[in-house]
Amino acid sequence: MADIKKSHTWEKPKRHALTEQQQEKFVEFTTQSYQYKHWLPLFTVLLGTGGRIGEILGLRWEDCDFPNSIININHTLIYRKYTDEASHFAITTPKTKSGVRIIPMLSDVKAALTEEYKEQLESGFNESVVDGYSGFIFKSRDNTVLSPHCVNRAIDWIIKACNAKEEEYAKAERREPELLPHFSCHHLRHTFCTRFCENETNLKIIQEIMGHADITTTMDIYNEATKDKKMESFAGLEGKIKIR
Repeated sequence: MADIKKSHTWEKPKRHALTEQQQEKFVEFTTQSYQYKHWLPLFTVLLGTGGRIGEILGLRWEDCDFPNSIININHTLIYRKYTDEASHFAITTPKTKSGVRIIPMLSDVKAALTEEYKEQLESGFNESVVDGYSGFIFKSRDNTVLSPHCVNRAIDWIIKACNAKEEEYAKAERREPELLPHFSCHHLRHTFCTRFCENETNLKIIQEIMGHADITTTMDIYNEATKDKKMESFAGLEGKIKIR
């Protein structure tokens, strides 16, 4: 695989972010859904921090500095198969220094975490202990840690339910439905990064918040995210500069 990646013909598949409209539709449907709204705190944190799914599922209450509105990212919760053993959860630490970082809490993220804590005072806290780590924030109905597969399955259910509702509305209103595309929890990280790039010009800050080891990763997302803005900027420049 390493040799293939080094070849000139191999290109890493691009992960596309949700548009603002798609993001809004996804969040709004989840918020209003009695069946799925319990997933909203997790989606809020994913969309509001840009953390990797393993970093957010491995987040503990002690990693959150509420008085200073800071989230400390210093480990990852993984779920994988080792040799011939059954799959199980484990904790890994970042391979590079860029993986250890702080992410400021947006007010919506802070509110979602605060509400989740209050809810768990009633329903119970996460009881899982993984490699000596405990006190994980996000949990299953059985008060255990979640796997990325579980989150992706929930996203799939929400997309199907949301699109089915949209098709009903579109049919009644005699218009084309605006459907959500298929996406995974990893797209939520990319979506945050895109929104961040649309509003922040300092690439070093974006790189540090996202935990990118290579600045080129940040630059690639930044260039794609700001492509439309560049076109708008040049449209406004038309006829204002004498070039011939």
